[in-house]
Amino acid sequence: MKLIVKVFPEITIKSPPVRKRFIKQLARNIRTVVRDLDPQLVVSGVWDNLEVQTRVEDAKVLRELTERLSCIPGITHFLQVDEYPLGDLDDILAKCQLHFGEQLPGKVFAVRCKRAGRHTFSSMDVERYVGSQLRQRCGAAGIDLKKPEVEVRMEIRDQRLFIIHSQHAGLGGYPLGALEQTLVLMSGGFDSTVAAYQMMRRGLMTHFCFFNLGGKAHELGVMEVAHYLWKKFGSSQRVLFISVPFEEVVGEILGKVDNSHMGVILKRMMLRAATQMADRLQIDALVTGEAISQVSSQTLPNLSVIDSATEKLVLRPLLASHKQDIIDEANRIGTADFAKHMPEYCGVISVNPTTHAKLPRVLHEEKNFDMAVLQRALEQARLISIDEVINELGRDIEIEEVSQVLAGQVVVDIRHPHAQEDEPLELDGIEVKALPFYALNNRFKELDETRQYLLYCDKGVMSRLHAHHLLSEGHANVRVYRPS
Repeated sequence: MKLIVKVFPEITIKSPPVRKRFIKQLARNIRTVVRDLDPQLVVSGVWDNLEVQTRVEDAKVLRELTERLSCIPGITHFLQVDEYPLGDLDDILAKCQLHFGEQLPGKVFAVRCKRAGRHTFSSMDVERYVGSQLRQRCGAAGIDLKKPEVEVRMEIRDQRLFIIHSQHAGLGGYPLGALEQTLVLMSGGFDSTVAAYQMMRRGLMTHFCFFNLGGKAHELGVMEVAHYLWKKFGSSQRVLFISVPFEEVVGEILGKVDNSHMGVILKRMMLRAATQMADRLQIDALVTGEAISQVSSQTLPNLSVIDSATEKLVLRPLLASHKQDIIDEANRIGTADFAKHMPEYCGVISVNPTTHAKLPRVLHEEKNFDMAVLQRALEQARLISIDEVINELGRDIEIEEVSQVLAGQVVVDIRHPHAQEDEPLELDGIEVKALPFYALNNRFKELDETRQYLLYCDKGVMSRLHAHHLLSEGHANVRVYRPS
């Protein structure tokens, strides 16, 4: 299969050295993302597109390759093509008839041709000649350039002819690794996940910083959605997941800060901590999922006071977004299900939060805060490579595993719905219940307490993690299913 990758248009207007660097980075990213599917993949490039050639023929692998390419920043769209040496107009006609002849009888169609290079004919010459001949030879109902039932598409580049079979949309943006790095403050909800996606889509390498306000389940949930985002949109680059224990910070705020200012000061403490982490990693910008006035701490006066806690650039890609638009975007990119089932946590809840915080008053309140508490939190922070985050969590967890399912036991398939759909788990005489990992903690309590449940996933890591958490929550009827 051959693909023509069209790069993000803004790349094509860069200076030649910058353009060349961006194209090379995109080619490297493509090879990295699909290396496990086709180690022999060939990627070559010119000024405004890349050509990708794979010898893989398995339909399932090709679908996965196409899906991954559509999620790589830097690609506007890509075309699946057949390539031929360029001949005369009759030869072009023959190639088009070979690929589209059976689709045309009784159909209204159009011929689209793009051309680059020096030729004795124009694109319009090709469209007119091929269109008129196909209509006569293939029994087409007619030609309609506005609403055709079939499009005969081709590109001519110098002495090569590309017959186009399909077009797939890409993310756009710049290639990851070609621009700067950012540190995203992640809560795991709708806003922070969409903000992280938008940074990645633009081409900024995105590290994740999570402030744990209490609870292993919440940390696990945020790790899972961060890993999902990285795997789907950013796996060409290795980034970090940082988990900062913030329970003691919250306790200090609750005990020493006026109720009306707790939310603003908590955000300032997060920015201070994120700033130190960013300095350590030589990152110049922080990213949050805040939107104007969505909650009390996000009014313009409060955001101004919050930002004064750091000299770092604070980016807010969702600043003027409506909540429903954010939720719609989360649904589109696949993070909404994570956000809906994110475990609850206890933070600071002000009874009458201020919406017009004044810096002098905030500084006065912060005088009572013991900054040593913040430093202890930073010293206890964990930095884990995002590709190892799930394995790292499950490394020291010992959970009973079984390789055979007994009568009456229920196997719970906790894989992502995409995996469940691609490779359904079917066991003769055994009940299999599909319950994705991100919904498991919330919905397990709805299951029959008298039954035994065996959690299943591909590698056994996620099932061990969630079984361990459920056991710690008092559910004794949980084990892990690992078929031999």
